Amino acid sequence: MINRGSRRGIKRYYCNDCKCWFSSKRRAIHSQEIIFRKYIYKRQTLKDLSEEYHRSIPWIKKQIDEYEPDAKVHNPREVVLVCDATFYGKRKDKLGTLVFKDVLTKEVLIWKHIQSEKASDYKQLLQALFDSGYTIKGVTTDGKRGLYKVFKDYPIQLCHFHQKKTIQRYLTMNPRLEASIELKKIVDRLTSTTEIKFTTKLEKWYEKNEDFLNEITISPVTLKETFTHYKLVAAYKSLARNLPYLFTYKNFKDIGIHNTTNSLDGGVFSPMKMLLKIHRGFRKSLKLKMIDEYLTNYKKK
Repeated sequence: MINRGSRRGIKRYYCNDCKCWFSSKRRAIHSQEIIFRKYIYKRQTLKDLSEEYHRSIPWIKKQIDEYEPDAKVHNPREVVLVCDATFYGKRKDKLGTLVFKDVLTKEVLIWKHIQSEKASDYKQLLQALFDSGYTIKGVTTDGKRGLYKVFKDYPIQLCHFHQKKTIQRYLTMNPRLEASIELKKIVDRLTSTTEIKFTTKLEKWYEKNEDFLNEITISPVTLKETFTHYKLVAAYKSLARNLPYLFTYKNFKDIGIHNTTNSLDGGVFSPMKMLLKIHRGFRKSLKLKMIDEYLTNYKKK
């Protein structure tokens, strides 16, 4: 095999045995990767890259468009998952990504671009991990409806941050009703208390305010009955429904399960959204490619 130089950055070879010419695209692919990363992470413009590589802007655009991130390489093992989805852009764009991350190694394991957050998407990614040979030891989720069923075979921890935000949405930051104030105080101690203490306080609160919670208001127009303090009722029902999943991280200390999804929200999503904000003019396909490249190489950064 004789090296016959290169043409447009691609090496050319000549085989004396078969009398054929060959070319290697490895360098071209590597060059595309470098250009793409400079464009994404170094904030170099098309003009900057054109001048650096002594090529036209259309050629630079072509390299960026043709670049494809490497496929995710899996290393099957025992993992503890934190799962969540994030959305970006305008509501009409319906552009989001569901991500599964291993909290033990801080590696993003798998993801899927979605238009809306559905339990079926979580189930699909979970099955993909199982098929790849991973062993799931525990899961932290945001408590979206249907997820308890998806992860029913594993210890499930509900994100404390999401639970507190749910209660805040119902009671506000500064509730006025005495029962609401007392319930908020109980929830404020969620991260510093134990399951027994929290459960006891919640049960005592309910016994004290049961009649107040059951008060009914009848609409004079529709004659329909509704709870007078329906937001307070909703807050209590949320806690009662999620109670079995609020202290899993303390009951399974040996597996290292997290009590929040912060390692995704702050560790993965925030930097990713900053990139998207910088390149907010990207078309959808290029945004998704940038996200794929970012998530594929997340652990290496």
